[in-house]
Amino acid sequence: MTGLPSPRRVSSALCGSIPFKEKPSSISAAAAACSVKRALRVDTLQGKTFIDIGCGSGLFSLAAVRLGANVHSFDYDPHSVACTAELKRRYFPDSERWIVEPGSVLDKKYMEQLGQFDVVYSWGVLHHTGNMWQALANIVPLVGKPDGKLFIAIYNDGGTSTERWRAIKKLYVSSNIAVRWTILITLFTMLQLKAVVRRISRLENPLPVRDFREYKNRRGMSVWHDFVDWIGGYPYETAKPEEIFEFYRNHGFFLDFLQTGGLGCNEFVFAGAQLESRSVAA
Repeated sequence: MTGLPSPRRVSSALCGSIPFKEKPSSISAAAAACSVKRALRVDTLQGKTFIDIGCGSGLFSLAAVRLGANVHSFDYDPHSVACTAELKRRYFPDSERWIVEPGSVLDKKYMEQLGQFDVVYSWGVLHHTGNMWQALANIVPLVGKPDGKLFIAIYNDGGTSTERWRAIKKLYVSSNIAVRWTILITLFTMLQLKAVVRRISRLENPLPVRDFREYKNRRGMSVWHDFVDWIGGYPYETAKPEEIFEFYRNHGFFLDFLQTGGLGCNEFVFAGAQLESRSVAA
């Protein structure tokens, strides 16, 4: 995408579709905080340092600030940086506990000057960098010793399904606007018709109104904008859970939390305590 975002809305594919004239719903904000607390097994982040790599809409950065953390948010995309900065301006305009800036996880010089954090967070970002494994390696030094946590979400490798979606995504991002709209409307209609059939088979109301409303409250964006975000998410790299586990075990981490997500993202929380114990043992 080129040019500046509209004054009303930043592109869904870039920053989660948070309208500039609206506030994130209290439900979506609460859901963001709950997901962080659940995965990290904490009730508060008071006094902790938290870095949000690829902050996107800024919703999870906002959640971390509200939980008491000192937050550093960065994103390669200027629209996402603008979106996160807007949230900071609205909710914590004078706070020194929240830094928002542009940056790239693939820029080693930038990453080296960031320091270390109690929580290193990157949800659904690193598989879109075009060099996922390098990005996964670049975030390792950011995890503070001895008990820092690394919280990431990476697209699952679904075999043939993954390859099919990769081909669709590549076609979408390389096409003109007319072809893009054709792809979006065709696939969205097909998926929704399948959902209608499932509802009818379960003797439920076939209309998706309630599901759409609940989805937006839970995710912080509409079903449509999340779908556009999904189709436009390219580069598109994936990994099996065991590949991510093995990669970080070789870097001295152990797995503290795992939630698998089918074709979507697998969530991982790795603890870095072994880094300290290994260095002492050495």
